Amino acid sequence: MNIGFDAKRAYENSTGLGHYSRTLIKSLATFYPKNDYFLFASKITDKFITTPFKNIISVTPFGFLANTIKSAWRGKWVIKNLKENNIDIYHGLSHQIPLGIYKTNIKSVVTIHDLIFERFPNQFNKVNVYIFRKKFKYACKHADKIIAISKQTKMDIVNFYNIPENKIEVCYQSCDDIYRAEVNDEEKIRIKKLYNLPDQFFLYVGSIVERKNLLAVLEAIKKLKNSLNIPLVVIGNGSGYKQKVKKYIQENNLEKDVIFLSENTAVNKMKSFQSSADFPAIYQQAIAMVYPSSFEGFGIPVLEALCSKLPVITSNVSCLPEAGGDAAYYVNPTSADEIAAGMEKIYHDKSFADSMKAKGILYAQQFTEQKAAEAVMKVYKSLC
Repeated sequence: MNIGFDAKRAYENSTGLGHYSRTLIKSLATFYPKNDYFLFASKITDKFITTPFKNIISVTPFGFLANTIKSAWRGKWVIKNLKENNIDIYHGLSHQIPLGIYKTNIKSVVTIHDLIFERFPNQFNKVNVYIFRKKFKYACKHADKIIAISKQTKMDIVNFYNIPENKIEVCYQSCDDIYRAEVNDEEKIRIKKLYNLPDQFFLYVGSIVERKNLLAVLEAIKKLKNSLNIPLVVIGNGSGYKQKVKKYIQENNLEKDVIFLSENTAVNKMKSFQSSADFPAIYQQAIAMVYPSSFEGFGIPVLEALCSKLPVITSNVSCLPEAGGDAAYYVNPTSADEIAAGMEKIYHDKSFADSMKAKGILYAQQFTEQKAAEAVMKVYKSLC
């Protein structure tokens, strides 16, 4: 088969959608090498290195107009390129398919990661909500198959957009295999010095937005200041909500207790930070991942932590129990008391923490790259 992808996120996004795209494409190319995989992208960057794969071909816009209005090329004109390359199946990896593709002989699949903007519209720009809704609903209506990355997302697609359940397949994502490899002591020391990490720390990974409840984590840090006094390392950035977080830190004298790696200019410029290549060495030096989000499509940092043998404190709502299984410590995401209790438990009870690590590695075996690729390939084959 010739399988095409909307590769914008794979080449341009450093966070969740980018990681999903790159990991899935690499996995398919590895485990199903007889197919050819075409990446349709308005620009090629070094965020995704495809040279090791002879069956991955990148396609960029051709002509003045397509290069000038790249959003139009991605949104509709790319169909001409799909036909030229004899694409059998086109996969929109992030909520979108080209306008009019359903009128062609090319089968289409779209991955819907979440409908968070439908649940929390007040946390988004009104114009963005309008645009997202039009794109998502169009993709769900006209794609031949929809991939939801969790049961929670599938339920939301059914409930918000009235899509038949039999059109939607739940295909769990994987995380990069770099998280499953044990980092040696020499590399850990190098990363510790490079990032100026403290000897002990809790870890938060994710965008600094309201639903992820970083303020509740900071409240827990404050409650534990006289007992544990262990800092929080934050990987992620934000805007409006981050200012609330910074204000809370200042008002409660927590400047030395919270380390924002993304605020380090030198760190931000490092390719190994941008690509997450250094993250496993950071994860494997932390005490626990603290990820009390109120709502996610899946919660990939939870899986990354489980693969890294890192205990996870996460939410007892949304899809987070899907991501953490029996291996995570679950809390009310807005309860600083419950978050603090989890942090204390994991820090002081070593046997409990060790049991969490063992359960985490076992549970994470359900989300290997091969299993993720198998699930998606099964969807493709159902359309042939």
